[in-house]
Amino acid sequence: MPRPFLLKHRRRPAGRAHESATNNLGRIKRQQNLALFMAKTNAARRRAFEKRQEQERASRGCKKRGELAEIAFILKAESLGFEVAKPYGESNRYDFVLRSGQRFWKVQVKSTSYCGWGGYMVHAERTLHGKQIPYTTDEIDFLVVYVVPENTWFVIPVRAFVPLRSVHVYPPGYPDGGRYEKYREAWWLLE
Repeated sequence: MPRPFLLKHRRRPAGRAHESATNNLGRIKRQQNLALFMAKTNAARRRAFEKRQEQERASRGCKKRGELAEIAFILKAESLGFEVAKPYGESNRYDFVLRSGQRFWKVQVKSTSYCGWGGYMVHAERTLHGKQIPYTTDEIDFLVVYVVPENTWFVIPVRAFVPLRSVHVYPPGYPDGGRYEKYREAWWLLE
């Protein structure tokens, strides 16, 4: 029969108390150095990760960015209680049909992440055979713009920008807010 494992407590001689305290200080110093090293390493790893993520975002094509904006729109609209339907195919002028009560709205979703001249620009047009054609009131009811860096939505009725081919929106705190500031997070227009 094997013998049970017993821990034996070894008594230290009385004169070694100082050595024990010195060893503890050395151990604590090593732990602090390791923590500092890990903090520096983690910060460097985080910066490298963020740089890779930024490069990944920049390398995505327009199609991929548009798809991601559409997914974000579905999540946002559904979380606000709207019913969202995506038409089959890519041939419609609108991306989604949004139902609110008894009303149905044709919604075109656009996203932007480039900030130039103090604001963000979105093309309010579609492409047909390499030619840009502005949206009309017959084609869509709302243009919903997602500003990715700000995580902000603009719900703009088509009549507010037709016949213009582009929409300029600005970050919060811009002096006058721009022409479309009143449509920032204006989801109530879809009710």
